[in-house]
Amino acid sequence: MSPSSPLSETRGHVGAYVAKDRHAVALAESGRTGEVRYVGEISSDSASVRRLVRKLGRPGVRLRFCYEAGPTGYGLKREIEALGHECAVIAPSLIPRKPGDRVKTNRRDAEKLARLFRAGELTEIWTPDAAHEAMRDLIRAREAAVKDRTRKRQEIRSFLLRHGKIYPGLKAWGTRYLRWLHGLSFSFRSQQAVLQELILAESQCRERAARLEKAIEDGLLDWPLAPVVERLQALRGVKLICAATFMVEIGDVRRFANARQLMAYLGLVPSERSTGDAVRRGGITKTGNARVRRVLAESAWTYRYPAKLGKGKYFESRHLPEVVRDIAWNAQARLTKRYRALIARGKRSTVAVTAIARELAAFMWAIARADEQQAGT
Repeated sequence: MSPSSPLSETRGHVGAYVAKDRHAVALAESGRTGEVRYVGEISSDSASVRRLVRKLGRPGVRLRFCYEAGPTGYGLKREIEALGHECAVIAPSLIPRKPGDRVKTNRRDAEKLARLFRAGELTEIWTPDAAHEAMRDLIRAREAAVKDRTRKRQEIRSFLLRHGKIYPGLKAWGTRYLRWLHGLSFSFRSQQAVLQELILAESQCRERAARLEKAIEDGLLDWPLAPVVERLQALRGVKLICAATFMVEIGDVRRFANARQLMAYLGLVPSERSTGDAVRRGGITKTGNARVRRVLAESAWTYRYPAKLGKGKYFESRHLPEVVRDIAWNAQARLTKRYRALIARGKRSTVAVTAIARELAAFMWAIARADEQQAGT
């Protein structure tokens, strides 16, 4: 290998067990038999990280760092890359583990990361840039607000049920329901105070979710992936929140060579335990991003009904490229037919919707890459 080869310039692979206050660091020297040594622990502040990089590196040498994805985010990766070295964020669930290894320390974890990273046994995750991460934080904040609103509404329902207050109408949480809710009265002032506090808490959560949705709409104005979010909404059942969630969680769809890879990444493919002539398939794997699986399943329920281009969807999508509108209509025609076929075969509705969600992900992949496909033709 020539001295100018990129591999010969790499001194070693650095594994870091990252925590809030301190990082445990180990270095695996180049070569299969290179030494794996524990460097020690450093503080998590930027100055300590810079000192570590200067200590391990030398002029003209590029180190390769790695650490597990976790609550500390991608700040360490960006700091190391700004210093001119590579850094990979590793998927924790895909790290090889020995069943008999019952000892876990920061030092052992750092050494294991360095050794496996040098051997190429670790799976690197896709990491967003700072702008993309900011939009993702906004989407996830809105999701948290909706979950809080759901919990508050369940508390109200439980409280009313305990006291025999049953809403006579059909649809809850509309204008009539809220009017009925505010008109309820109890024999004891303490119970009336509880109801008023629960109503106030639900109202605050509802207003918070609405503010965040408005912030998402404003944030899309200058987000580079906003045009893709708009095109995805041509699909039936896919609205702003679904499309934006898909893009912020998936990011660059070009990293998936085909739609099957995306389906597997989202955990929407059947699990399997086969050996010899025995083939055993089970439910979906549920690996990957649960948020995208959820929004896809919610959208998939709309394909229970016959294929139809509604007035609202028509006016929303008529300005989009023809290739996008064709993909959206083909998706609707296929998925509505597919749902009816699965139900006719005796499949449960939840199973059928999961199958529809899997194929819907493929159509979303196709729309997200429509520009490339159109340029190729």
